Amino acid sequence: MRLFLILLVSLLPLLSSCSSAINGQQNSQTSPAFDWFEYAGSDAIYNTVAPSKNAYINPVIKGFYPDPSIVRVGADYYLVNSSFGYFPGVPIFHSTDLVNWVQIGNILERPSQLHIPSGMGVSRGIFAPTLRHHNGTFYMITTMVDGGGNFIVTAKNPAGPWSDPVWLPEVGGIDPDLFFDDNGKAYILNNDAPIGEPLYDGHRAIWIREFDLATLKTVGDAKLIVNGGVDITAKPVWIEGPHLFKNKGAYYLINAEGGTSVNHSQVVFKAQSPWGPYIPWENNPILTQRHLPSDRANPVTSVGHVDLVQTQHGDWWAVFLGCRPYKDNYYNTGRETFLLPVDWSGEYPVILSGDAEVPYHHQRPKLAASQQPAIALSGNFIERDEFDSALKLYWRKVRTPTNNFTDLTSQKGKLVLTAKNTDLSDFGSPAFIARAQQHLTGSATTKLVYTPPHVGDKAGIAAFQNDEYFYALTVTKNNSGVAIQLEKQLGKNKEIVAQYPLQEKTLRNSLYLKIEFNNDKYDFSYSTNNTKWQSVGETQDGTILSTQSAGGFVGATLGIFAYTAH
Repeated sequence: MRLFLILLVSLLPLLSSCSSAINGQQNSQTSPAFDWFEYAGSDAIYNTVAPSKNAYINPVIKGFYPDPSIVRVGADYYLVNSSFGYFPGVPIFHSTDLVNWVQIGNILERPSQLHIPSGMGVSRGIFAPTLRHHNGTFYMITTMVDGGGNFIVTAKNPAGPWSDPVWLPEVGGIDPDLFFDDNGKAYILNNDAPIGEPLYDGHRAIWIREFDLATLKTVGDAKLIVNGGVDITAKPVWIEGPHLFKNKGAYYLINAEGGTSVNHSQVVFKAQSPWGPYIPWENNPILTQRHLPSDRANPVTSVGHVDLVQTQHGDWWAVFLGCRPYKDNYYNTGRETFLLPVDWSGEYPVILSGDAEVPYHHQRPKLAASQQPAIALSGNFIERDEFDSALKLYWRKVRTPTNNFTDLTSQKGKLVLTAKNTDLSDFGSPAFIARAQQHLTGSATTKLVYTPPHVGDKAGIAAFQNDEYFYALTVTKNNSGVAIQLEKQLGKNKEIVAQYPLQEKTLRNSLYLKIEFNNDKYDFSYSTNNTKWQSVGETQDGTILSTQSAGGFVGATLGIFAYTAH
């Protein structure tokens, strides 16, 4: 008996090790483990136009990266975009040539900086940020729509960390701008309601007030400087996105006008004081495409929300949002960032005039070309995340996550997702990471090991526009066993488009899931060897992933997720 006890004690570490190994194997099956995620884009237009030593291609940042704002510090350029209901918020990019951009961070990366709660629409949240630099400090000012209003954050290093928000309760409306004058004074401009009752739907105004940089507080009363737009008798709508510049001794105020759809435009006003009066240019707008034929080839539409930057050599350039529809006003790539030169040889800045179309191919800025970035943002490309280190900066989560559901350490070279009892349609914070769909034609593919432990559990890949418009291709468990299914969410209606049984022995190895998109057509398939693919359902209608169908302001995203019914 004594000998038996001695042997038992000596074997306990080994038994414990075996038990841990077995449990680890079970966990690797019941918690979805994604080996990699590959995105590939191949738009036909880029088979005929390509970047060169002397030319660049538009958009310079493809996909859902709207409302660009830009600033130069020495020979370095920094750019930010709106992020709406995604977390982290406000991606920030760096370039030295205005063409090749590298994401260096996300300004709002902590829940203390950005709280997007359950129930808030994906097209709410962070609107139109402005990025500026003054005396060694970077400033980003923006609006948290439906969540507190306007605020400002600061940093010494644009890559972060950035401060927690300083809220500006006196500043109403949206789209705040920050302007530093030569005399050391600073001003905030913003879109807000006009004085008294609006005269018509879409009647807005631009206001200005002084801002104290030492205390980060507003000073004195605000003043209305633009009422309605260029010509209020024509009932212009949605004057917004103000940016103020000083050039040639005068003050120039540029604004978006006409709404962010096909009637979008950019207009300019001039004054001799930051307080005005601001006189609109008689030849406005300085940028629009609304007057061009809708059936033109490869159109760029809805252009506006411009910001300007002057290079170290004195040239002016504009960044602005635009859309690339595949038909009519249908586009799934959202509002993208474009780049064009500004002609300021005359009294007013002009970007495009007459019937000039936004070009896909243009002469480069007179700046030394930088190296191609490791993660491409323009043209056609393939981008693959092997999940072998920290998540790449382009990944986004829907709303502020309530817990950390991503794990890159328990299984080396794999991303393990902790399933949540929040589905993609729940207006919550699902276990879902996504990246922008950046092309009209392309694919997203992932490699997955997963055996759903409970009926209703699922994990897989999704094409997501918002909580009411998406497709999800998943491995799930039903009352009959394990299956692969294609799910479609259209408004309040959820439909299982197709469902095929899977052998559990198949799941012991890897399963590959793929979404292929071609304008308004989306196909879903799976494979056991990444070579021979089996379609899941027929070709699906991709227009439900467009802003035209789903509404709002965001573009489609592609990503991976996990859900548990328990």
